[in-house]
Amino acid sequence: MAEEKGYFHAESLDYEFKEFIRSTDGAHHVTGSSGAFQSIEKGRESNITCACHWTVNVAASRGHTKLFVDAYSVAPSGVFVRADSPIRSPANLANVPISVGFQSGSHYATIQALEPYMASEQIKLSFGEGMLFSRMEAFFEGKAHAATLFGGPYYFAEQLGYRKIIDTTFMIGAMINGDPDMEDVRKYFQALRRAQRDIDLRPELYTHYYKMEFPERFHAAMDTRCWGPGERIVFEPYSRDVFEQSFDWIARHEIFESGSMGSGNYEQAMVSLSAH
Repeated sequence: MAEEKGYFHAESLDYEFKEFIRSTDGAHHVTGSSGAFQSIEKGRESNITCACHWTVNVAASRGHTKLFVDAYSVAPSGVFVRADSPIRSPANLANVPISVGFQSGSHYATIQALEPYMASEQIKLSFGEGMLFSRMEAFFEGKAHAATLFGGPYYFAEQLGYRKIIDTTFMIGAMINGDPDMEDVRKYFQALRRAQRDIDLRPELYTHYYKMEFPERFHAAMDTRCWGPGERIVFEPYSRDVFEQSFDWIARHEIFESGSMGSGNYEQAMVSLSAH
């Protein structure tokens, strides 16, 4: 939307979008038990990308990227089941395999949401269905009893009548990769700020853009007129306190092997426009 409204050009930003979901018909998310962290570890091509804030924390602590701390976003997310499922409450999810992405937002968020309802050993996660769009399709095909979905797939599941059992909304962090001109990074986020305000004001005008991120084979079934605004960019600092709380939570839940999370040093992991 920011591109079509000319907000990037208004900032005199020279840029190139790299899109991997629609252009690969969803194959980019068929990752098996590999997740967001592994894709960052391999190295991402784009100068600005994103992932859940937990994974970005660890990836930046290990030197694979830099955590951009001048903004973050919040993604609506939830655990869904089929309409005819006997699962009616979060407590009913005990010992039920829930499809999530390995070391990705859905992994952490599902644990965080279900902990008030059950012991940790009763939270069963399934990683084999892959990342978001692969997981969504596997769930729709009946290959998973439950799945954690966010963004467009969250609204698609609602539209198709799947039932949300518990909310798992979570934070997403931006990453700076390589060595881009930070003035270009500033321009990029200034354009996104304008776009976010437009979406806040009239979200229904822009939900058709969801089709730009979905594989073509789903388009005929999608009625984006009834979908919500989705992930929202928050132009507030991702602070040291938030970083340290999140890093501690990851370590206590042993999402990564002991000793493999990197330094946990906020100053070394982050980058901010205020320093440029």
